[in-house]
Amino acid sequence: MVDEMNVGRTVFSQVIAHLSHIEFQKCVARYDADHHHRSLSRWDQFLATPFAQFTYRESLRDIETCLQSMSGKLYHMGFLSRIARSTLADANEAS
Repeated sequence: MVDEMNVGRTVFSQVIAHLSHIEFQKCVARYDADHHHRSLSRWDQFLATPFAQFTYRESLRDIETCLQSMSGKLYHMGFLSRIARSTLADANEAS
């Protein structure tokens, strides 16, 4: 029997669904991690990390290329915006 809720969803989005975006935002607020305007949300930065691990990405360029190849599915995977290598590098450096 096929679980109706998972039809058409990526494995990544099914795994991420177990994480609470609200609780994540509470942690960001508690530790003032988003204290200045960023073009990349902390949520997208966070999602890029397990995505890189699950897909065996080895560099920021590799992460960016892989995410670009899936650009039509990013929203369904939980990403709020497009991820650029330089933006991800800046976000990681500031963290």
